[in-house]
Amino acid sequence: MVLLSRTGSSYCMRSEIIRYKAGNNAVISTRHKFDAFNVKKTCIGFSSSEKRLFAVIGCKRGHKVIVAASPPTEDAVVVTEPLTERDLVDYLASGCKPKEKWRIGTEHEKFGFELESLLPMKYEQIAELLNGIAERFDWDKVMEGDKIIGLKQGKQSISLEPGGQFELSGAPLETLHQTCAEVNSHLYQVKAVAEEMGIGFLGIGFQPKWGLRDIPMMPKGRYEIMRNYMPKVGSLGLDMMFRTCTVQVNLDFSSETDMIRKFRAGLALQPIATALFANSPFTEGKPNGFVSMRSQIWTDTDKDRTGMLPFVFDNTFGFEQYVDYALDVPMYFVYRKKNYIDCTGMTFRDFMAGKLPCIPGEFPTLNDWENHLTTIFPEVRLKRYLEMRGADGGPWRRLCALPAFWVGLLYDEVSLQNVLDMTTDWTAEERQMLRNKVPRTGLKTPFRDGLLKHVAEDVLKLAKEGLERRGFKESGFLNEVAEVVRTGVTPAEKLLELYHGKWGQSVDPVFEELLY
Repeated sequence: MVLLSRTGSSYCMRSEIIRYKAGNNAVISTRHKFDAFNVKKTCIGFSSSEKRLFAVIGCKRGHKVIVAASPPTEDAVVVTEPLTERDLVDYLASGCKPKEKWRIGTEHEKFGFELESLLPMKYEQIAELLNGIAERFDWDKVMEGDKIIGLKQGKQSISLEPGGQFELSGAPLETLHQTCAEVNSHLYQVKAVAEEMGIGFLGIGFQPKWGLRDIPMMPKGRYEIMRNYMPKVGSLGLDMMFRTCTVQVNLDFSSETDMIRKFRAGLALQPIATALFANSPFTEGKPNGFVSMRSQIWTDTDKDRTGMLPFVFDNTFGFEQYVDYALDVPMYFVYRKKNYIDCTGMTFRDFMAGKLPCIPGEFPTLNDWENHLTTIFPEVRLKRYLEMRGADGGPWRRLCALPAFWVGLLYDEVSLQNVLDMTTDWTAEERQMLRNKVPRTGLKTPFRDGLLKHVAEDVLKLAKEGLERRGFKESGFLNEVAEVVRTGVTPAEKLLELYHGKWGQSVDPVFEELLY
């Protein structure tokens, strides 16, 4: 049976085989998705709590049910009793897994453009590209209505961000060698089709040339809702949607305590990751005064759902406190009958009480909760794993360096403890100061008796040692950022030097410089 244990303040869910009528078996996986295989609508022989868990996950005769996809799936049955906050906490806790099952999931975005004109790809070109990749390399198509909006192959998926940014969400992998091989395979496939179309892809954190008016919006219902809502809550939300690209890594935890330690280390060091990967110094053809414009944009996108989450450092923090926070983050949408319903301005707490005006009297499913968690954008985000979200997109070598940096720090106990010891006396004001200043001054940001560069030197050493202790010969993936730390010069500053030098104050050459 599915058991939920709590030891002290640490939750963990484990999966076991559940037996029900006719001797069939069902397994709830606690990986990154809940899967319920061929679970009958009448889950006979379960305790009331087991029936309840199946009710909120979804049971349907003769069908495989997978909670969460792109676009979102809906639960296969109507929930007979409303979710409780305990269900939401248990959902997060179900991500706990033993260290031998920890994996590395890497995501990265890139800008597609016409090689001849340097103009953005139109949706019609993107559809042709997606269809070409699907047919040539055996990917399944993801549709919204009659529009292709993504691809899926095993545990990898390709999706479209609002302005057509092309995103690979990688499979959960064991080593960084596998991660880098996945990135290389993806880029090979994309280029094989794109080059025949006269299309290239740019690895940078913020679009260096195009204005918002130049960028077509992708035909996904949730983006229309977000585009209308963003200007109400910040001045840079549309820039975030249409003109930014990131690389991030998703990492596992073994318990609530392990999650807390990794969350705190990740938040404290996120400004260092932002500085190391800072790669967005241009806006509409000119220097913008930042080394990471992408990071700066998040400071005025929507303060309800972004930031450094100081409550994570409170003694009371855990899964329950994150749920409390997420319940009060305003919603974007609810997905019903293959349509996105605008619920902006209302909270998930309202939804739990059946008080959403857009669907009055209706209560949420776990599926709705999972969808809602994807609309929260702090520097580190908790789902059933932790997402490190502070880095700019960049060229392919840096796509392998970002997961190497965080795996070395967070998946090695010695390095993680050293990070926590190093940052334990950093105040909330100091962490916020670094968050505010790093987008402009990078590793040259003053911190205590020196510069952030000096802290980064110690942190990179810990990351390297952590990778070496893993025993997979992965530390070479940090070479791409070792030079950044040694010199204190960010990738953005190198681009600015080229702009003021041999590029003759034109940003056009960046499309070749950072072409995948």
